[in-house]
Amino acid sequence: MSHSDPDDLAMVALGELALDAEQAQHLRECAVCADELAALERTVGVVRGVAADSLETPSPHVWDAVAREVRTADAPPSAPSAPHLARRRRVRSRRILFGAGLVGAAAAVLAVVLLVLPRPVDIATAVLDAFPDHPGATGTAALEREPNGSERVVVELDADVAPEGHREVWLLTEDGSALVSLGVLDGGSGTFEVPADIDTSVYRVVDISQEPDDGDVTHSGDSIVRGSLQRS
Repeated sequence: MSHSDPDDLAMVALGELALDAEQAQHLRECAVCADELAALERTVGVVRGVAADSLETPSPHVWDAVAREVRTADAPPSAPSAPHLARRRRVRSRRILFGAGLVGAAAAVLAVVLLVLPRPVDIATAVLDAFPDHPGATGTAALEREPNGSERVVVELDADVAPEGHREVWLLTEDGSALVSLGVLDGGSGTFEVPADIDTSVYRVVDISQEPDDGDVTHSGDSIVRGSLQRS
């Protein structure tokens, strides 16, 4: 049986192509093509639903489904018995070719619909300069706004690692009269959500400090790097 063109199925799922009478009849008679079209339509529906409702990246189960398809297409077939070798080879070849095409079509559908999803936007950046006690340390920070309006700070730090304690990321007012902790920096980079009640036009200074593991939640006074966010 000749199956539907995978590209046509993808376009139908996207609503960019209408089925003609022959294609519609084939889908009524071919369970394989009907199932694949249904799967593509579900994928499009999930991604579009995410875009409309929460403006976030598609949920993990969407990617899991794509990964399963890829593994299925790439998985080596089990060895057939000798009497059925020729027939199994012909069937296997048709399945592999058709399966690979469908995986490509599914990936194309995801690529197209993901283009319409809003992404975080950089609204400010900062160069983080070293304090005298930490010569040679360098850092950068970026303030990003998510499509839902929330903000996050992305930091990069290149500095010697102290034998004890931990590093912490802070937002400070320009005059240093108020500050808020964003969290512990594990490694040389990290992304931190800005609390909803913090105005980043006021709390515009990014500070990364060295903190002792003493349970004290206040700033230690030992800043590694610091810089002021400059709006784009």
